[in-house]
Amino acid sequence: MKGRIMKGIAGFYYVDTGESGVYECKAKGIFRKDKRKPLVGDRVEIEVLSEEDKEGNLTQLLERTNELIRPAVSNVDQALVIFALEDPKPNIALLDRFLVMMEQQQVPVAVCFNKGDLVPREEAQELQNIYRDCGYRVFLCSAAHKEGLEELRAYLDGKTTVVAGPSGVGKSSLTNLFQDGVQMETGEISRKLKRGRHTTRHSQLISLGGETWLCDTPGFTSLYTESMEKEELRRYFPEFQPMEGQCRFQGCVHVKEPGCAVKEALEQGRIHRSRYENYVMFYEELKEQEKRRY
Repeated sequence: MKGRIMKGIAGFYYVDTGESGVYECKAKGIFRKDKRKPLVGDRVEIEVLSEEDKEGNLTQLLERTNELIRPAVSNVDQALVIFALEDPKPNIALLDRFLVMMEQQQVPVAVCFNKGDLVPREEAQELQNIYRDCGYRVFLCSAAHKEGLEELRAYLDGKTTVVAGPSGVGKSSLTNLFQDGVQMETGEISRKLKRGRHTTRHSQLISLGGETWLCDTPGFTSLYTESMEKEELRRYFPEFQPMEGQCRFQGCVHVKEPGCAVKEALEQGRIHRSRYENYVMFYEELKEQEKRRY
């Protein structure tokens, strides 16, 4: 029987097989032997041990289309990062960290600003313009007033989307709204997934019906840069790309060098100052990490 891993906790994997329901499965020893770890999002084959108790074994991992390191999930099409416009105010540095993470892993990403009912329209549009100018899709919505949801739902439709955002921004409210019309055995799934006990430390796949899935991820608070060199950071700010090769010095990192086309674009207002300041902050962090390594 084939299915998809929705959650993994303490060696147990919860596999949604569609009409047959969710099975609690253990991974067979062959995975440890091959040093392959099942991930949330994996498409798998299972053998059923008990139909009554919905228990089984994972017997095979099917081929992955991709695999993310942060968060550790597979077969992802895109990402959506959710921040509130107010209560709490958006932490733009944290938002930019997530965008860098997704750019590094080559995952298309969009930005959603929730709680649009709490701020003036001009304030919301100012933030929207910053990220649109960088090439990102940006959604303005209000979960409380159910505004702006149609366009966002269309973005999610038929895709597996990693959803992330800090606490208090309305991530759960939005994802719950999108589950309204889903026909599924919610009681059984909640019991099998032990929902509520592990909501913050584990990624979880949520079916919205058909081939639409949300991967709810734990909160993120830092820029994971174990495999990033400071010189490559500039590649992950898409608005810098038009200036690539136009600086006076080859390999310019756009921080202190004279004749820098990126800094020139900044002064001309073609690059937003908040984005550039976060770039410099991240660059200095990577520089400090490098010093500590050596």
